[in-house]
Amino acid sequence: MTKTVIAIIPARMGSSRFYGKPMAKINGIPMIGHVYYRTVLCGVLQATYVATCDHEIGNYIESIGGRVIMTSSMHQRASDRTAEAMLKAEKELGLKVDIVVMVQGDEPMVTPSMIKRSLKPFDEDETVSVVNLMARLEMVEDFEDPNEPKVVVDHKSDAIYFSREPIPSRKKGVQDVPMYKQVCIIPFRRDYLIKFNKMPETELERIESIDMNRIIEHGEKVRMVMIEEKTHSVDTIADLEKVREAMAKDELYLSYKKKKMI
Repeated sequence: MTKTVIAIIPARMGSSRFYGKPMAKINGIPMIGHVYYRTVLCGVLQATYVATCDHEIGNYIESIGGRVIMTSSMHQRASDRTAEAMLKAEKELGLKVDIVVMVQGDEPMVTPSMIKRSLKPFDEDETVSVVNLMARLEMVEDFEDPNEPKVVVDHKSDAIYFSREPIPSRKKGVQDVPMYKQVCIIPFRRDYLIKFNKMPETELERIESIDMNRIIEHGEKVRMVMIEEKTHSVDTIADLEKVREAMAKDELYLSYKKKKMI
């Protein structure tokens, strides 16, 4: 049976670590524009929306022909904003979606193939309710960076734990440890997203400031999918500079720039 899959990109200006981050320019284009352009290129999506409470973001996305859903300014978590937008999108589309892909607005190097990879577990295993991507960290410096959420997994590729600390530890003399980071392209089954947002916040979720720990603490599973793409999330000005450099040589960016999508 064909699934109805949409993408929602939650974004807001009021990031505590980097105010106005979605509108920060990367090679002349606001970061949220890159995320939108690259997400909408994924052919398996029935629709792509930017969900925001900020008119500056909404007006920009509409100016480039994108779809916007205005949401409450009271949301503290991206998943809450995504759920509100999903329900509004269903009314607009006149149908109930099966899967919603939450693409964080600070993942400007997302690719269509990453989104497609994140969706495969739903076809392979009907018990999968939520998926996260993960990628290898090449540098110990990045492994030790608290802005990079790390993850360890079991033999089924389900997450055991997420942390901003370097896990597993290198302090016991084992230097060659698996260094994996969370990549925030997160598809949920529709009803599970609603269930997730109703789950009480948990202690480890608050300590680590990583909401996927809530699922683990409630005894449920997060399926992880390894990708090989080089991704760069943006949490700081230094991250933004790294992405500007990487984007200049990025084939996908050059393709949508050449097609005058911008």
